[in-house]
Amino acid sequence: MSAEEVTRLEAKAVTMEGEVQKLQKQLKDVERLLSEGESAELAAAKAENSKLQYQIMHLEKSVAAEKAAGPKAAKIERTAHMTNIVVELRQLFSASIAASYPQLSASSSCNALITVAKKGGADYQCNSAMGLTKDLKAAGVSANPRSIADALVKNCASSDLVEKLEVAGPGFINIYLKTSTVSQLLSDVLVYGVRPPFVGDARRVVIDYSSPNIAKEMHVGHLRSTVIGDCLSKIVEFTGHDVVRLNHIGDWGTQFGMLIAHLEDKFPNFEQESPPIGDLQSFYKESKTRFDGEEEFKKRAYKNVVALQSGNKKIRTAWGHICDISRQEFALIYGRLGVDRLVERGESFYQPLMNDTVAELLSKGLITEEDGCKLLLLKDQKVPLMIEKSVGGYTYDTSDLAALRHRVRDEKASWIIYVVDSGQGLHFQQIFEGARIAGYYDPNNCRIEHVGFGLVLGEGKKKLKSRSGDTIKLRDLLDEGVERSAEKLKEKERDKILTPEELVAARDAVAYGCIKYADLCHQRTHDYVFSFDKMLDDKGNTAVYLLYAYTRIQSIIRLAQSDPAALTEKAASTPLVLGEPAEAKLAKHVLRFAEVIHRIHDDLLPHVLCEYLYDLCTCFTEFYDTCYCVEKNKETGEVVKINWSRILIVTATARVMAQGLNLLGLKTVDRM
Repeated sequence: MSAEEVTRLEAKAVTMEGEVQKLQKQLKDVERLLSEGESAELAAAKAENSKLQYQIMHLEKSVAAEKAAGPKAAKIERTAHMTNIVVELRQLFSASIAASYPQLSASSSCNALITVAKKGGADYQCNSAMGLTKDLKAAGVSANPRSIADALVKNCASSDLVEKLEVAGPGFINIYLKTSTVSQLLSDVLVYGVRPPFVGDARRVVIDYSSPNIAKEMHVGHLRSTVIGDCLSKIVEFTGHDVVRLNHIGDWGTQFGMLIAHLEDKFPNFEQESPPIGDLQSFYKESKTRFDGEEEFKKRAYKNVVALQSGNKKIRTAWGHICDISRQEFALIYGRLGVDRLVERGESFYQPLMNDTVAELLSKGLITEEDGCKLLLLKDQKVPLMIEKSVGGYTYDTSDLAALRHRVRDEKASWIIYVVDSGQGLHFQQIFEGARIAGYYDPNNCRIEHVGFGLVLGEGKKKLKSRSGDTIKLRDLLDEGVERSAEKLKEKERDKILTPEELVAARDAVAYGCIKYADLCHQRTHDYVFSFDKMLDDKGNTAVYLLYAYTRIQSIIRLAQSDPAALTEKAASTPLVLGEPAEAKLAKHVLRFAEVIHRIHDDLLPHVLCEYLYDLCTCFTEFYDTCYCVEKNKETGEVVKINWSRILIVTATARVMAQGLNLLGLKTVDRM
């Protein structure tokens, strides 16, 4: 940090100390008024007292922070996180509510409601007045929303963010941002990078998603869990948490008995060399046919299950071969989708842990026996958890309890997310309640939630199936996407302007991007209709539109003939001018990235990021149509003038877009 910056911050601390002394004097005057008993000025004095107390506390904290931490800490905070404008405004107006109506200090209404303004030229709105009317009435105070809004504006402390406040309609407060602050925050995006908002202390987060079954091909049913889970993992990790991506694969169960028996017959030397099973799906069908039709084969299959569970070396070797073949197939799909860093935790991993889980439940007196079954009764639930069957076997309830217990105690997770279809909602509700009763986690300090999602439907709004009526293999779906993407690019004659390498990169980016985006852009709890025609459209809210927009923005930046490092350096010394409405609108929308990421962190709804990026592209189009960035000689095509302020605005837009698309799992290309 420069000497000038140090001097500036020291001067700021001295100024704030002066402000504290000034406010303390005002506070003594107010306290004198209060000590004189009831008067016509009493209500105003109380409000002023609360307001001054808050301002003094806030300033004293700022002074202490400046002195104790020094300029270095201030710079770290500025460089580590983007400013979440909604959070800043919420804090500002929450303080105003507390100052205006001290009697509501314990009410939830003191948490100001801040939204993006939809019309009227304002940037944001505070819409708390309506709710405060009801709370004040309950407290014996009669006030209409308009007068409440007036009071909030009057008692709102000054802020570097806010240019002006206006009360509109029945009691809405329009908030206009200060252009100079917007310009500075946008410069920070260029100088310090696209950073996450501050969302609280870092946690250890386990995210359970994808979860295919061994010996079965991944199908369209695995698409949503894989894509949504990967996206949420990226976003949660981006906000500063330590994320463990768990793949709870189905690698255990009675089906492995028949698979191993069939392997023994077809590849008897499997212990010496890996069996060359070309198509594991066909291999599975063959073994199932034999299991259903050959009694002797069925008996061998059951014996193999017992041997597998008891740890028989030969049977475990056969089981390992089958699992390895499936893993290779899964890896190909994950590679195409750009999904990585998955840690495998299959059903087999939790088998040894279930005995301890059941023993602990028994020792705590939580098990109820009924008809030979061991049950865990749940509060307000008619159906209990089945911990052990009457014949002695464990269930999915047992393994899921053991898994949750392990994730909290051994993985040290304080936040667990299960990305599983909505049909499993009741099951997870029961598992979470059972784990709470067992004392595996405390809801007050451990966040555990089921992120459910709807179905992928075909054109007839029925489950997506192949023409033969079978479930569509994910591999075939991706192949079709690549084929259609290549056709689309040729239709647009991109093969004539792109190199072969660029064409392949664009084809894959569009193919896999459009499949992912079509999933993520819908509210995840809703079903959606899968249509290649719609998702490959280059108009509207599609991956193709966003990727084209990104390449267009990059082409504008290239005209300035300046590399990324040089642009970052220029941003540190070039003031960003936001004189035109389109410039200011685009800049403010770029800065909304922080609040969007914060919202997804809290709600786990990725479609919000899709909507934001689509709106950002729309804002950019408005900007580019009215604000020239690079002026060319009409005859020679040579660049004769560059508006560096606008080029930097374009660069900030591109960097936020790139980060947003990356968090969605979409790969960008500079040319398309």
